[in-house]
Amino acid sequence: MSEKDTISMQLVREALLQTCPAGQPDHALLVRAGIDSAQLDLPEARVSAEAYARLWRLLARRCNDEFFAMDPRGLRSGSLAFMCRASMTQPTLGDGLDTALAFLSLMLEDLQPGLVRQQGLAEIVINEPRDAPRRAFTYFTFWMIVHGVACWLAGRRIPILAIDLRCAEPPFCDDYRVMFSENLQFQRPRTRMIISADCLDLPLKRTQAELQRFLAEAPGNILVKYRDPASLGRRIRTDLLHLSPGHWPDGDTLARQLNLSPSTFRRRLAEEGQTYQGLKDSVRRELAIAWLSQPEPALDDIAVGLGFADSSSFYKAFRKWFACNPGHYRALIHKRGSGG
Repeated sequence: MSEKDTISMQLVREALLQTCPAGQPDHALLVRAGIDSAQLDLPEARVSAEAYARLWRLLARRCNDEFFAMDPRGLRSGSLAFMCRASMTQPTLGDGLDTALAFLSLMLEDLQPGLVRQQGLAEIVINEPRDAPRRAFTYFTFWMIVHGVACWLAGRRIPILAIDLRCAEPPFCDDYRVMFSENLQFQRPRTRMIISADCLDLPLKRTQAELQRFLAEAPGNILVKYRDPASLGRRIRTDLLHLSPGHWPDGDTLARQLNLSPSTFRRRLAEEGQTYQGLKDSVRRELAIAWLSQPEPALDDIAVGLGFADSSSFYKAFRKWFACNPGHYRALIHKRGSGG
């Protein structure tokens, strides 16, 4: 992990909430983790991902719980290792996720996850026996574990199309958007992560040696390796999200705006496993999912807003992306969202 791999101090404070119930942080523990307790209350303070990972391991050992004591049963020390070992023997990512989520359902009391396949989409849905929603940190720590393990199993980042959460939006969300997705929806009826169903067919070929390396670096590698990094691709995605698709520049124009030659622009993206067209398609998918999750706008208006020549082009693209039409997706989302 490089020095640029940092985590907001907000996550440190959140981790200490449950594990230091008296409200007084354990200064000796923070020193061992390499965290300056004098900065705990500074809004802009950040810590290295390595320091946060050390804190996670220290708290897990002290509480015998790899989930920060945020569940009545929790995840006893060794849970992550057992889950990875069981999941990696499965043939595909879908099977590996089923195994991991079944294990988490057995271990946890308040969060009962399951994998739901629906045409071209897959949802990891958290069923909750208690009425009151958890705090955002609880949900995002859960997603950090599940998404991090899924990415490691597949050996690549699994793009997240959207995350719905039952809780209210916390004051600080920037790190969560970098780690997971720009498309976070709060105060939704159910908590779920939506990914493309195509990912579930990815083969698993992890070895015992790779498992040992993964566990030796966990959870620091989960925190930073598979998040959307501060890369050229992320910078472009962020810029595209703040522009109307009708005003997106072509590749050569964007390269000039970034003071790069077109060939260097393409090479830099290729080194990150990206293309400009792929980034544009990714942002269009993300916007489509976000807009369809709302009752408005109308499908024709979404097609125009996404820069398609007409609604039939939008329908064709959406079916290619998700193997269903946008009207069906909207109906599915609202049916699921209402608990149906």
